[in-house]
Amino acid sequence: MAGIRGKNTKPELIIRRGLHARGFRYVLHDNRLPGRPDLVFPKHRAVIFVHGCFWHGHCCHLFKLPSTRRDFWQKKINRNQQVDRNAIVAIKDAGWRYCVIWECGLKGREAMPVDLLLDRCSSWLRSKRRSYELLGARGR
Repeated sequence: MAGIRGKNTKPELIIRRGLHARGFRYVLHDNRLPGRPDLVFPKHRAVIFVHGCFWHGHCCHLFKLPSTRRDFWQKKINRNQQVDRNAIVAIKDAGWRYCVIWECGLKGREAMPVDLLLDRCSSWLRSKRRSYELLGARGR
């Protein structure tokens, strides 16, 4: 588990590079905000969380609870989900908009084309919508 990254993951780098190429500027992992969002867009008063489907317990084809040490993994994933919920509530209470991009939106059999996902994310950033969630093609 020591080799598993919490920052600079492949999905996060894809989002970062794509949004930067579209002209968006951001701050990375700002610890002044609840949940340390992966990307913070001060100009748009918006944050983006890029979640791995396994670590955050997403109900998709990429998540499967391990068959060994099930109690350990269930507790760990439940705790991650609670931390996510608390961070979203705190972000909203602080007056920020938020987007959650799930790993299944970028990889696996339900992945969206990257350009489409980045276009949707860009549109959300330019909009006034409070929240947005991007996931695999079947869960749009």
